[in-house]
Formats: sequence, structure tokens, C-alpha cells
Amino acid sequence: MFTGIIEALGEIRSLSPRGGDVTLDVHTGALDLGDVQLGDSIAVNGVCLTVTGLPGHGFTADVSSETLGLTSLGQLRAGSKVNLEKALTPSTRLGGHLVSGHVDGLGEIISLQPDARSTRIDIQAPAALARYIAHKGSITVDGISLTVNSVSGAVFSLNIIPHTQQVTTIGGWAPGTRVNLEVDIIARYLERLLLGERAAEPGAGEGVSMSFLAEHGFLKR
Repeated sequence: MFTGIIEALGEIRSLSPRGGDVTLDVHTGALDLGDVQLGDSIAVNGVCLTVTGLPGHGFTADVSSETLGLTSLGQLRAGSKVNLEKALTPSTRLGGHLVSGHVDGLGEIISLQPDARSTRIDIQAPAALARYIAHKGSITVDGISLTVNSVSGAVFSLNIIPHTQQVTTIGGWAPGTRVNLEVDIIARYLERLLLGERAAEPGAGEGVSMSFLAEHGFLKR
């Protein structure tokens, strides 16, 4: 588990193909790896990866073909900047929210507009994730724990302060940039709980629909 509070900006040194998968060699910069061992987890742009090597300048990790296809890691190149966070411990400050490092889908940056000293960013999420994104709720974007300022359909807006832009990859975002999205894990569990006994039925994984909510008294008819 992670908090979504980025600890350092890293840089991809190399990507080595391995029979359809890829081994990432990540330079971790200011990230302290003194307490990291082989097999530990580190989030790279919000994707939980397992440390397979500690060459001294950072770490290596294997990325499966499935992860490459479902996240933005497949777009990385040597020299790409990445957000890094080590897995939380019982003594870690939970400054963001609970993040699993399992990406739910890819979003796309629509626009970036100055808003006083901050920047307002609009992001298009996949339609299937829209029901999990709420006004003033939490969302993880490329591993960064952020608060949703507003939401309209599958488009949500963020207000990013200068500090966050400087210490994460947000400073390199532009319209068209694809970003990893992980919705609040509590929203997913709540949806499953609302299904009740129906959760055991085939097809229940499709989630809670408006008709289901109305049928069970959660909406006024």
C-alpha cells in the first residue's frame, strides 16, 4: 500500500525487453533506498512494481506485457521522469489516502489553465470509472494523491499548487498526456457492499447501476 505522497522524482535509465516483458532500470535520485530490499514494492507513476535489483544508483523492476498495455509505463523512454514512492510502513504518515498501486485505467489531460498561483487541470477519465470519481473525493493520478475539485460526467478537475508541480511529473504534463488513474479504494468496496447478496450472482462484477439503486430504495422514484 502507498499514500500517494511522492517521495522523489526518478529517471528511467533504460528499458530492456525480456521476452515480451520489460525490465526497467530506474535512477532514484534523492530517494533513500537504505531500507529497501529485493522483493520490496515501489510505486512508479502509481504502478506498484517489485524491486528485482539494487545496482547502487536506484533499482530495477520487471514490467509484464499486461501492465505495459494497461498503464502509461509502456510510453516511457530512457530519460523519462517518473514519480516514486516506497510502500508505506506502520509508522508512515498517511498524508494522502490509501493507494494500492493497481491502476484502474488511463486518463487523458484535456487542458491546463493558470488559476492564480496554481494550475487548473481537466482530465478525461474512462467512462467506466466515472461513477467512482466524486466532488472533493480522492483520486490518484500517476501515483499522486489529489483532491477532485469538480466533476462533470467522466471529466474531472484538479487544482495543483506550485510545490506539487515542482516535485512531481505534473510540470511536464500537456494536453494529450496519458496518465495512470487509480480511484479511491473505499468507493470500490462500497459499491460491492451495496450489491449485498447479489454480489455472488454471475455478472455482478459490472457494478451498481442507477436502476439497481432505484430498485433497492437508494433513489427516489
